[in-house]
Amino acid sequence: MTPQAPFLDDGVMRYDLRLTADMVTPGSRVLDVGCGDGDLLAYLQREKGVDGRGIELSMAGVRTCVSNGLSVIQGDADTDLKDYPTGAFDYAILSQTLPATHHPREVLQQLLRIGRWAVVSIPNFGHWKVRLSLALQGEMPVNEFLTDAWWETANIHYCTLRDFHHLCDLLDIRVEQGLVLNSRGRALRVPPRGSLANLMGQQAIFLLRRS
Repeated sequence: MTPQAPFLDDGVMRYDLRLTADMVTPGSRVLDVGCGDGDLLAYLQREKGVDGRGIELSMAGVRTCVSNGLSVIQGDADTDLKDYPTGAFDYAILSQTLPATHHPREVLQQLLRIGRWAVVSIPNFGHWKVRLSLALQGEMPVNEFLTDAWWETANIHYCTLRDFHHLCDLLDIRVEQGLVLNSRGRALRVPPRGSLANLMGQQAIFLLRRS
């Protein structure tokens, strides 16, 4: 999955990123993992006065962040989160990146070791469009959200919302809040855990805490 641009054509921040920011308490300590060009981190610092840090795999992304005055270092979520002290942040954020990690279980555990809370957003491969493409065409879908063919996508661990909840249960992680979003990035009025969410949600955002 090619990372989505953080801003829409009219210059407004994507709705899912604003919903992610809404889960963060003003003035808190935040680590944005896979922060890209730092747009969410800059927004949190500007609008919520957070003490923000970032880690980004792409050196180009790091350079952009640093040139904009953000405290961001190059690093890999799979290997470098273990270097952060336990409880160093109030929130650890991971936006749309978990399926691209080699060890999503361990990454999730590290996020909740580093932060008191984790805000994690994921694409949902149980969405009806994905199911329909597989059923009718027998092929992995390419659409406005899953923009890359299977051989070039960064995603290596496909999961559904139900799969994600099962992993949280396994790791004794509590879902404090969950938002299920449609194809336009708008929140659906459905419980975040259930068959309807797994069918209708194209992506979801979760506020997580250790039980």
